[in-house]
Amino acid sequence: MRLEAYGRSTGFAVDPIEKKPLYHFLPGSRVLSFGTAGCNLGCRYCQNWHMSKSRETDRMAERAGPRDIAEAAERLGCASVAFTYNDPVVFLEYAVDTARECRARGLGTVAVTAGYILPEARGEFFESMDAVNVDLKSFSDDFYRRLCSGRLEPVLDTLRYLRRRTRVWMEITTLLIPGENDSEEEIGVLSRWIVDELGADTPLHFTAFHPAWRMADTPRTPLSTLSRAREQALSAGLRFVYTGNLHDPRGSHTSCPKCGTLLIERSGYSVRRLDVLGAGQCPHCRASIPGLFDPEA
Repeated sequence: MRLEAYGRSTGFAVDPIEKKPLYHFLPGSRVLSFGTAGCNLGCRYCQNWHMSKSRETDRMAERAGPRDIAEAAERLGCASVAFTYNDPVVFLEYAVDTARECRARGLGTVAVTAGYILPEARGEFFESMDAVNVDLKSFSDDFYRRLCSGRLEPVLDTLRYLRRRTRVWMEITTLLIPGENDSEEEIGVLSRWIVDELGADTPLHFTAFHPAWRMADTPRTPLSTLSRAREQALSAGLRFVYTGNLHDPRGSHTSCPKCGTLLIERSGYSVRRLDVLGAGQCPHCRASIPGLFDPEA
């Protein structure tokens, strides 16, 4: 029996891949994004609450089967299709069937997920994905319990699984909420765990919170918090740390970790300069730059 959401979506949009955010996966390319309704977590601050919190199937007004979506992405000149807006683990069958249609046409597949998925489902889901951005909401189990109605450890298990047992390109996003998950202590622990468990080349995005859903009275994240978190993560050994949801040129660009040369210059979600060799190398010192920069590589 198929899920009620199968073949129905809350809408489609053509986005820059940087909006997912993915900075090391086909930078400068376009992605066809879509989602359904509902979620398997209960985040009190959800930034997409109008879709993820909805239990009304009439929100899913757009009807499109897997083949329709793949054909539309190809027609619109997109390099990939993203399962996003709400967590794709809740429409796994729809996402997997769509991913297979996309791959048959040479399109990439992208999951934007909180990583809250049982081991029994991980294999089928991630086997169909080429890239994933995992929302690591906090490094505190108390945070997950209080604000997300979930647990931390299943997400860490998913991250370990992705690194050790798949070839999926992975980036991580942490939305920093003032007074909740933005302390120097937590940022330090989170950053060191990523270095030790996933590797120093794992891109990490710190993004700014804006008041939403049940936390409309919580203040916005200041740029100073994002900048401090980025410096902490770099000091902990991570090589690629970015900031988002606020204008911050220093946290937007990609530089070679060996020679410091600016390789990818971004303005918002737009790529202004892309100077990475197809195989993922700095053109100046030939250092390896992790990611997928050439769809033919």
